[in-house]
Amino acid sequence: MTRQDSGGDRRDTAKVLYITYDGLTDPLGQSQVLPYLVGLSEHGHRITILSCEKPAAMGREGAAIRSQCEAAGIDWQPLPYHKRPPVLSSAFDLAMLRREAARLHRSRGFDLVHCRSYIPAAAGLHLKRRHGVRLLFDMRGFWPEEKTEGGSWNLHNPVFRLVYRHFKRLESRLLSEADAIVSLTEAGKTELLRRSELRGEAERVDVIPCCVDIGHFALAGVEERSAARQELNIAQDAHVLAYLGSLGGNYMLGEMLDFFDVYRKRHSGARFLFITREKPGVIAEAAKRGVGSGELVVRAAQRGDVPRLLAAADLGIAFKQPSFSALGCSPTKLGEMLAVGLPIVANEGVGDVTETLERTRAGVVVNGFDDENYRQAIDEVERSSVQPDDRRQAAIDCFDVELGIERYDAIYRRLLAPVGNQGARR
Repeated sequence: MTRQDSGGDRRDTAKVLYITYDGLTDPLGQSQVLPYLVGLSEHGHRITILSCEKPAAMGREGAAIRSQCEAAGIDWQPLPYHKRPPVLSSAFDLAMLRREAARLHRSRGFDLVHCRSYIPAAAGLHLKRRHGVRLLFDMRGFWPEEKTEGGSWNLHNPVFRLVYRHFKRLESRLLSEADAIVSLTEAGKTELLRRSELRGEAERVDVIPCCVDIGHFALAGVEERSAARQELNIAQDAHVLAYLGSLGGNYMLGEMLDFFDVYRKRHSGARFLFITREKPGVIAEAAKRGVGSGELVVRAAQRGDVPRLLAAADLGIAFKQPSFSALGCSPTKLGEMLAVGLPIVANEGVGDVTETLERTRAGVVVNGFDDENYRQAIDEVERSSVQPDDRRQAAIDCFDVELGIERYDAIYRRLLAPVGNQGARR
């Protein structure tokens, strides 16, 4: 499968415009965007990244990210991100993305536009309709439902009701017109294939979960555990439950604190380690649940610090509200905690989490949010014969970023095929 480039040479790699509303200087951009694109560049694809960057993060991380992109042969075109006023700022950013994407295409002639979630995909759809550029809609999940279910868009507010309806119409157009669609989960793909816009075209939907740079998350050993506990001022013999990542929205902080209450009754002197930037919210909610601040260890961390801090833990936890949008969710923290060898307690109803943990035996799934289920989960973890090496292998088998790179590479090469070989999109 090859095609002609502008100089007449035959090639099977793509000129790609990657559009992301998440900045490369944000932790998510560093873990869930850049590693994939560096790998795809190593496969020969010529990558241009168009992103929206928060000023503070850009000032702190911009030079390092610029160097990383240049070393990988990636052309990075950052734009400023605007947060206020709500709704209008996002509309302004979308207009910027559309304008800049069109300008870049006029000078570079992209083969395809790879769009991470809905706002970037609106800019990509414009390129497809105006210039015939192939469109990869990397939808990440059911974003409009994530916003409503998490409380960010209150549908009783007429403004947010209009915003929701706008993005649902956009979603319908993207599902109809995208040349390829990526879902994070098999559960999400199953829901998509029920949609009339896909007309049973299962071949247009690929599943690529949130992957992990396994090399970045080394298996935690005895020395790493001891050093992490010393750094965090945690007793060497304490039992430590850990949570990694952002809170709020659909994440169930209260229920995780309730789980910890059962855990500390089992293990006197236990500590709950939060690796998150949301310290005030954790402490306030813990007080409501009867958990003292002295039992919490809350640390904000840069990406490079996370593996070192996770080494202090005995058990990881990840509770997320089961809902329609959760079907499309692939928690990055799952693969990261497994990669350092931690067992995990999670809840059912979230993407492919139940199937993954049951198949690999790398963790335990609770079927309800009550003390009895929590006690049973702790019992099961503590009886398990699965070793840290086994859990790390589960992370490699299910979530290694190299698997994600290979799957994206296959999609890129498929989209380079002549239109008649894959069916034209409307």
